[in-house]
Amino acid sequence: MKRSLVILLAASLLIAGCKAGKQSPADSDVKQEKTAPAKVEKVKEVKAEEDTTVNKNVEPAKEEMNKEPKYRIQTSKGEFVIKLYDETPLHKENFMKLAESGFFEGICFHRVINGFMVQVGDPFTKDSTKTNRWGEGGPGYTIPAEIVPGLTHKKGALAAARRGDTVNPAKESSGSQFYIVQDESGCKHLDGEYSIFGEVISGLDVIDRIASVATDFADKPIDRIDILSVTREK
Repeated sequence: MKRSLVILLAASLLIAGCKAGKQSPADSDVKQEKTAPAKVEKVKEVKAEEDTTVNKNVEPAKEEMNKEPKYRIQTSKGEFVIKLYDETPLHKENFMKLAESGFFEGICFHRVINGFMVQVGDPFTKDSTKTNRWGEGGPGYTIPAEIVPGLTHKKGALAAARRGDTVNPAKESSGSQFYIVQDESGCKHLDGEYSIFGEVISGLDVIDRIASVATDFADKPIDRIDILSVTREK
């Protein structure tokens, strides 16, 4: 497991630090964000009108697709497919809103730790002149925590990044930054601390590929790994 580094950045959304020898949320010397938490705009569910000519046997499949939508994420290292959990509706609807507005396109993975996780979702990473602020950006709001018993940091789990407990005792999530578990054993201690809202269902080898790239002292990949597109699966 890669050696832990504590990077004390103002308003940074970190998923690692030093705590009892394990990777854990940074919880000190983090300044309060200037933007106040905002309510997450819910994505309206699209419900088909009842049609007596429709084969009722196919309806459950449609309902299931709406409950746990799937998205194909194309990166410069390959593509993977995720599904979003129905148990975390605020995070699900927020991701859908951002994905379908094109928010994630052009954003790069700004924090990669082999044996732990890969992190993405900061709009500042679209601007190479803001490298020193990567990890601080977002859409200007946070999301209330949705920590669901039974949802754990298994390999491929998607979880929302957040600020440390000292300045964020409610464990509210970043509005856009999230991480993907690359190694379950390296993330077990995060269970119950972060909102897990989905999982990778195809392309785990791509997550391993991203996690294995060369990084600098701040865990930034030496060569950019961009999100090229995020498209909903039919």
